[in-house]
Amino acid sequence: MSQEAIAKIFAEQGIGKEIQCDAAFQISEKHGIDKLEIAKYCNKNGIKIRGCQLGCFK
Repeated sequence: MSQEAIAKIFAEQGIGKEIQCDAAFQISEKHGIDKLEIAKYCNKNGIKIRGCQLGCFK
């Protein structure tokens, strides 16, 4: 999925500079986007991932 498509999904869900990890997982599953692609998009666009389910990000 393209970065533009991920941006559109984030915009539709009102995601700005932060996203909760479980929300990222839900977007991944709902839209068939690899979690790594979401992570790359977040890193590229300065979006912080909060509430990491693995305990990596607080």
